[in-house]
Formats: sequence, structure tokens, C-alpha cells
Amino acid sequence: KGGFLGLYGGINALDFAGGTVVHISSGVSALVAAWVIGPRKTYPDQPTAPHNVPFILLGAGLLWFGWFGFNAGSALASGALATVAFVATNTAAAAAALVWVILEWVLRGKPTAVGIATGAVAGLVGITPAAGFVTPVAAILIGAITATACFFAVSFKAKIQFDDSLDTFPIHGVGGTVGAILTGLFATKAVNSAGGDGLFYGNPGQLGTQLIAIVITYAIAGIGTFVILKALDATIGLRVNPDVEFQGVDISEHGEEGYGEELSSGFSLTRSES
Repeated sequence: KGGFLGLYGGINALDFAGGTVVHISSGVSALVAAWVIGPRKTYPDQPTAPHNVPFILLGAGLLWFGWFGFNAGSALASGALATVAFVATNTAAAAAALVWVILEWVLRGKPTAVGIATGAVAGLVGITPAAGFVTPVAAILIGAITATACFFAVSFKAKIQFDDSLDTFPIHGVGGTVGAILTGLFATKAVNSAGGDGLFYGNPGQLGTQLIAIVITYAIAGIGTFVILKALDATIGLRVNPDVEFQGVDISEHGEEGYGEELSSGFSLTRSES
């Protein structure tokens, strides 16, 4: 509320729980880091598939649950506004997961569990700036639109062979950007009188304010990350040497790895042969 982007002394940008300062910032920082550090030596010739799909679903479920505290907790009290944010968060995530898996099914032939998890996270990112300002119907639309934008952003990233291994910019950067823009469309004082009305409620200026906030966030996160990375590169360095990169830093730093070939084949490293 008190920052130069927000309400009460700022430019009156609406960001209920951190869509700009958390998600756009992290997404842009990841984009700059991937560009400065460069791709892995094996990318894209040796693509790395997700290792443990059940753990991905477990992690996504924990994120989904934790996001209730992230968004609803931003109301700073247990009351009507927290309830609005809670419902919007869950609704947007569910809509986004559904839209993502439909897009996979239609465009790629098969729906995937990883797609459901990724779509849900995209929806959670997209609703973060809007959670305490929009109606449940708007939350559905925000989740669906954000999932669509992130889905095609991930596909585009793969086509241009940009090595962002966790899709941080396509999900958090793009998702946060879309969510911030949609907040400028769907926000209404009927939900939160302390907020503002968006374009669809007679206030086109709010959309412009959201766009200004997005540009400022991109600039601060992008320039700041670039400076930090260059300083690190000039001092301690950013990359390990190629041999260590090929071997894996688990081996070089700790002398062990989480998943050896024997374990992935179903055999224990300590089992004796009889």
C-alpha cells in the first residue's frame, strides 16, 4: 500500500498480493539470468524430462494450499475480504488447470498430469494481483486467460530454444503480467471499496496505471538482476566448468547424487549380488 506503485501515496496501481513485485520480478529476473548465464551445454540436444510426476503433483497441491495464505492472508484479517480472496484464488486455479489440460488435449493430443499442475500454478500467479478486487466470475476468466497466455508462452520458449528450465518467465513473468493487466479490467469497488474500478467498471485510467506499474517492475527487476549477475560473474563467477556441469554439481560439491542409475532402475546401490 505504501510503495510508490501502490495505493495511498503511490500511482494507485492495484496489486493485492504481489503479482508485480513477486511474480513479474521473479519472472523477469529469471529471464535475464537465463540470458546472461547462457544455456546448459546439453541444451537443447538432450532434453530433460520431469523426473518425478507424483512429486510434481504433490508440490503443486502444496503450492495451491499455501497460496490461500499468500492471497487471502494479504487481507491482513480474517473477514469478508479474505474470503473473497480465498474464493478467487481457488476458482482461478481450477479454471486455469482445466483450460491448460484442454489446450494440451486439443493441440498435442494428450492431457498430462504435469500440464494440470502447471496450469494451476499459472492460474494462481494470474489471480495474485487481483484476488481481493474481483468477483468469482472474473476470477474464472482471469484463470482461463492467464493459462492460455502461459501455455503459448511455454510453447514459444521451446520453439526459440531458450533455456529457462523451470519455465519461470513463461509462468511467473507472463502470468504476473497478464494478471496485472486483467486486474485493470476486472477490478471493482463493489468487491473492495479500498481498491479501484477497472476498465469494465468505468475507469479506463486504471488499465493505464497497471501498464505503467508493469513497465516499472520490468525495468527495476531486469536492470537490477543484470547488474547483480555481472558483479557476481566478475568476482566469484556464474558458471561451473564444463566437466563439473556435465558431471553434476551434486557430485562435485557433495560427492553424491539424489538419483543414481541403479536406483532409477529399481536396484539399491547397497544391495549385494548373490
